[in-house]
Amino acid sequence: MRAKKSLGQNFLQDKSVLAKIIKTADLSTNDNIIEVGPGHGVLTEELAKSAKKVTTIELDDRLIPILKEKFAHLKNIELIHQNALDFPPPPPPYKLVANIPYYITSPLISHFLHTENRPEKIVLLVQKEVAEKICADKKLNVLAIHVQNFGKPQLIAIVPPSAFKPAPKVDSAILEIEVFKKPLIQDHKSLFKLVHQAFSQKRKKLSNSLHHLKPQLEKLDLQDKRPEHLTLKDWEALQNTP
Repeated sequence: MRAKKSLGQNFLQDKSVLAKIIKTADLSTNDNIIEVGPGHGVLTEELAKSAKKVTTIELDDRLIPILKEKFAHLKNIELIHQNALDFPPPPPPYKLVANIPYYITSPLISHFLHTENRPEKIVLLVQKEVAEKICADKKLNVLAIHVQNFGKPQLIAIVPPSAFKPAPKVDSAILEIEVFKKPLIQDHKSLFKLVHQAFSQKRKKLSNSLHHLKPQLEKLDLQDKRPEHLTLKDWEALQNTP
């Protein structure tokens, strides 16, 4: 079956990469797994060998009958035909483990972190450059701030294009996020409203993009910095300074 470019499909076929994903997910017979974009089900099959239940969400209607037939004999796999961004995260504990279409990386991670029902762990195959930015210590972008407020990200392994069919044009990476029980900054809705406002004019100094907070910026000596230069502690201080 040909991959759909419109759905960002690149089917994983390298067994060594599968093994690294499974090892990183640290599965047990008590685990409930959410998988997004099962494709031909190679990862689904490996997840089902160790987990209590695998709920796999597929948007491509061409794949649904194939997956239903392939996994008809396995009682611990639930197949849902749906857009994953419309899927309501279940009550925890559960883990999100998937080889996802790269174009939904940011909205998917936000969808599962900006909810009361957050996973305890996230293991995703994503574009290498995106994984590196999420894990960065300096020059945090919006997605990195989102992720690092909710969990500890780690780049586990680089995955070459040859691991997929069709091969993508970029390197990929296995990204692990150990999700905190509580976000570092509790009022994350207000935080991200502030962050998005600043990054909407990211080339400007904060004294321009957040001019309504000029007294707070000056008190923290942040007025001449750009949003990418701030740490999570800086954002928290800015949010809490009267």
